[in-house]
Amino acid sequence: MTHMSAKTPGVDRRSFLGMSATAFGGSCLPGVYSPWSQFLKLPALLFDISLAEWSLHRALNNKELDHLDFPKKAKSFGIGACEYVNTFWKDKARDAKYVGELRKRCEGEGTKSVLIMCDGEGALGDPDDQKRTTAVENHYKWVEAAAALGCHSIRVNAQSQGSYEEQQKLAADGLHRLSEYGDKHAIHVIVENHGGLSSNGKWLSETLALAKQPQCGALPDFGNFRISDKEEYDRYLGVDQLMPFARGVSAKTHDFDEQGNETHTDYFRMLEIVVGKHAWHGHIGIEYEGNKLSEDDGIRATKKLLERVRDAMQAKLDEQAKAAGKDGK
Repeated sequence: MTHMSAKTPGVDRRSFLGMSATAFGGSCLPGVYSPWSQFLKLPALLFDISLAEWSLHRALNNKELDHLDFPKKAKSFGIGACEYVNTFWKDKARDAKYVGELRKRCEGEGTKSVLIMCDGEGALGDPDDQKRTTAVENHYKWVEAAAALGCHSIRVNAQSQGSYEEQQKLAADGLHRLSEYGDKHAIHVIVENHGGLSSNGKWLSETLALAKQPQCGALPDFGNFRISDKEEYDRYLGVDQLMPFARGVSAKTHDFDEQGNETHTDYFRMLEIVVGKHAWHGHIGIEYEGNKLSEDDGIRATKKLLERVRDAMQAKLDEQAKAAGKDGK
């Protein structure tokens, strides 16, 4: 079972992108607009929006929101897809009754389970062979829970120690072994740029290639490119390098200006890379981490921004399609 259809439904999308760019003046197009959808079986929207549970971490930590109520909370924002965080139900992964209740609540709300973000289970690139093996096996229960919920992935970290090359080799080994287990359950193992060398897009993309496992991929995060206190990787370059491995995308936000734009990331530029260049049409997950707005308002602001950029991209495509139709007469 694979979930690459977010990138390549129906036709060879990259071939279509090339034809579109030629037909519409060479611009970088996402390859989706409504007049063509009936012929190419492309999605009605350029991308769907999901909600990362971490956006509500303060409410969850303060017991203002229960993890089981997350699907209902997501639906209250008009979002029909959930990305869970394991730390909010750490002892429940193999509790069949609990996992069943969570799935039941999703079905009741009409929401979809997308992935589980996993932290605190050990370093998959630990230099100690036994500790690395333990870390791999610690993630098994989350693979099983993800499968039971109908998710397509678990998100993991690529923590390691040593030189650039040593960390690549160690992390690739742990990821390969965990992905083999994921394959048995039709679950992808995807790595987020999440600090250290994993925030170096070149290092992480090379590590994923070195893992040599089809179930192993990436969760590019727009904002997690700080390698150290003194070094930050270019976020646009990093996302570009990780998108060929993407099984999900994380739209990190912190602050917004008066026009509703995120002040750290140019969302128009970023989504041109994600959707335009790499033809991503799956879920893009809202992950609000700011402090100036409440969690609820931050989620709403992020959703509004994603929808505004999506609408602008769609309008541009429609205009180009209309112009191309006139030129063809």
